[in-house]
Amino acid sequence: MSQPSTIRLERTTPRTARITFANPPANLVIPETVVTLHKIVRELDEDPDIQVVVFSSEIPDFFFNHFDGAAANDLPVPEHEDDAPVWTDMVLRLSKASFVSIAVIRGRARGAGNELALACDLRYASREKAFFGQPEVGIGIVPGGGGTERLPRSIGRDRALEAILGSADYDADLAERWGWVTRALPDVELDAFVDATVARLASFDPQALATAKAMVGRATLPPDSHLVTAYNEFADSLTTPGFMARAAALGALVADKGLDVEYSLGEYLGLANQTP
Repeated sequence: MSQPSTIRLERTTPRTARITFANPPANLVIPETVVTLHKIVRELDEDPDIQVVVFSSEIPDFFFNHFDGAAANDLPVPEHEDDAPVWTDMVLRLSKASFVSIAVIRGRARGAGNELALACDLRYASREKAFFGQPEVGIGIVPGGGGTERLPRSIGRDRALEAILGSADYDADLAERWGWVTRALPDVELDAFVDATVARLASFDPQALATAKAMVGRATLPPDSHLVTAYNEFADSLTTPGFMARAAALGALVADKGLDVEYSLGEYLGLANQTP
C-alpha cells in the first residue's frame, strides 16, 4: 500500500488554491514532498485562472520543517543534466509565478520550511505559535534552499549572519520587527486576515497583479545562479566529517530524550556539539 502524500492541493475558488502540508509528527520534508510540491507549483503557474495560492499546515506545532536527514541520499535529481536542482527550480518558480503566494505560518518553520516561506510573496505568522530558524550550520552543513540568498535581503546581512551562523529559533515578534515576515498577528485573527487578503487580491485584474509582482521581483530577487550554487554547496556539505559527527551525536540525543516540540532544536544542537 502506498503512503499518503505529504502535500494536499485544494482549489478553493476559481481564482485561488491552498496547499496544505501534512507529514506527522513534525512535518519533515521528505523526497516525496519536494517532487509533489515541484509538480503542483509548476502546474499552478501554468494555470491562467489562478491568482492567489495559500500555503498552510495541518500539523499544529509545525508549519513546514527541515529536510529529513535520514533521506538525504534520496533527494530528487533534475530530469536533465543542465536543469536546476528540483527544490531550487520549485522555489524559483514560486517567487516568479504569476500568482501571489501567501504563507500562513503556525508552528516552527525551520530549514527548508523557512526557505519555502521566504520564497513566498507574503508571510503572515501567528504571534503566539510561529517560530523561524536556519539550523543547518549547527549540525555541520549549510542552507541550500535559498535561505542564504533571501534572508539577507529581508533582514540585512548582520541579522542574517546571526540567524544562520547561530542556528537558533526566532519568535514571530522578533521576525516581524526584523522584516523576516510580512506581519505577525494574534493567532485568533490570523485566518480572518489572510482570508480577507486573499479575497482582495483575487478580485483584482490578474494582469496588473502579475506585472506588478514581476516589477518588484526585478528589484528584489536574488540571481537564479546564486540559488543553484547554494544548493550544490549544501549537497557537498552533507558529505563532510563535521556533519557526520554532529548528525550521529544529535541522533543519539534525540533517541535518548525523545523529540519534544517544546525542546527547541537549538538546545539539541548545543548539547550535540558539546558531546565528545
